Amino acid sequence: MAESIRHGRRRVLFVAESVTLSQVVRLLVLARSLDRARWDVHFAAGAFDELCFGGAAVTRHPLPTEPAARVLRRVSWGRRPYERRTLRRYVASELALFERVRPDVVVGDFRLSLPVSTAVARVPHLALVNAYWSPFAVRERWPVPDHPVLAWLGQSTVERHFETVLPWMLRHFAAPLNAVRAEYGLPPVGGLLEMLTAGDRTLYPDVPALVPLRDAPATHAYLGPLVWSPTAAMPAAARPAAAGRPWVYVTLGSSGDVRVLPAVLAALSALPVRVLVATAERRAVPRAGPDVHVASYLPGDQAARLAAFVVCNGGSSTGYQALAEGTPVLGLPANLDQHLAMAAIERRGAGIGVRARGATPRDVRTAATMLLSDARYRDAARAVAAEFRAYDAATRFAAILHETLDAGEARARAQA
Repeated sequence: MAESIRHGRRRVLFVAESVTLSQVVRLLVLARSLDRARWDVHFAAGAFDELCFGGAAVTRHPLPTEPAARVLRRVSWGRRPYERRTLRRYVASELALFERVRPDVVVGDFRLSLPVSTAVARVPHLALVNAYWSPFAVRERWPVPDHPVLAWLGQSTVERHFETVLPWMLRHFAAPLNAVRAEYGLPPVGGLLEMLTAGDRTLYPDVPALVPLRDAPATHAYLGPLVWSPTAAMPAAARPAAAGRPWVYVTLGSSGDVRVLPAVLAALSALPVRVLVATAERRAVPRAGPDVHVASYLPGDQAARLAAFVVCNGGSSTGYQALAEGTPVLGLPANLDQHLAMAAIERRGAGIGVRARGATPRDVRTAATMLLSDARYRDAARAVAAEFRAYDAATRFAAILHETLDAGEARARAQA
C-alpha cells in the first residue's frame, strides 16, 4: 500500500507530453479540481510554463519529452510521431519517475508510453483522449488530413483511396508501441485508436451528443469538456456593452497552421466586424488596422463569449471553448485531430470547416458570412453549450479516481 494512502491522502500523478498546450492544460484543469485534503497531486511534463502553472498547487517533476516542433513536423508529414527508440526511452524515464513519486494512480494525455510503464509498475493508468479517437466512436467517414501528398495527387484522388489504406495506416502508427510492449512481455494493443485509448480507464473530455459512442465498455467514460483560459486582459475596446459591429475572435493556438492567418485577416477586413487576435507568440500580425486588436494571449472564454463566431484551428481546445460559450466556430483544420474535432462540430451544425491548406480569403469570407447571417449556427452552438453544462468534469473525474483505486484495493485484499 502506497505511503500516501497510509497517511490518508492518495497520490495522483499527471503526465503530459507537452506537444500542444491543450495536452498540458487539460490535465492541469483536472489537477486543480482535486480536493487537496484527499489528494496529493503531482505533475510531470517537459516544461512548466508559468502562463499555465502559475499558482497551481502541484508538485512538479521534469520529464524528458521530444521537442514539440519536431513532433508536430512529423505529424504534418504523415509520419509516426515516435519510433521505438523514443518510446523505449520514455518508458525508462517513467519507471524512474514512478520509483521516485510512488503514485497510486497515473493520468496521462498523449503520453503513448504510459500503457507500458504503468503495466510494468502495476500502477492504474487513466488515459485522457477525445472521443473522436475512440474505436467505438460513431463516424460517417474519416476526414483526410492536410498532407503534402494532396498537392501531388489532388484532393479527390486522395479522398477516394484514403479509407482503403486507412487500416494499414492505423496499424503502422501503433507498430513502435507494440514492439516496445513485446520487449516487456505485454500483448499488442492493436492499431492507432486502441493505442490512444489504452488504459485501465479511458476518459473522454467530450459529451455524447457531440461525439457519440457505440458499444463502448464500462471502463470508457465521458467527463465533459475541459476548458482552460489564460489569465490575460481583454482590450479596453472589447466591451460587451459597446455598440457597433460584431466581434470575431481569432486564434490558431499552439498547433494551428499559422500560414493561413493572413488569409483570415484579409477575409475579415472585407466584412463589417471587429477582430480580436491571440497569436500565442507564433506569428506577428503586421499593419493591424484600428478594428483589429492583437495580443499574445487573451482570456479565451471572455473573447468567445463576446464574439459572433470564433476562428480557430478547429481542434477541441478552442473549438470546445467557443461552444461552451454558445458561440459557433469557423475551423481551419490541418492535422487529423483538428479535422476529427471539426467534423464533430459541423455534424452538430455549430460551425463551418475550411481546410487550412490552400485556404483563400474568399473561402474564409464565404464561411464567415454564413456564420454571421444564419442564426442556426448560433442556435446549434447554444444547444451544445447546454449539453456541456450537464457534465461536471471535476465531479466525474474524482468519482472515477476513487472507483479505480477502491477496486484495486479490493482486489489486493482478496488476493492477500
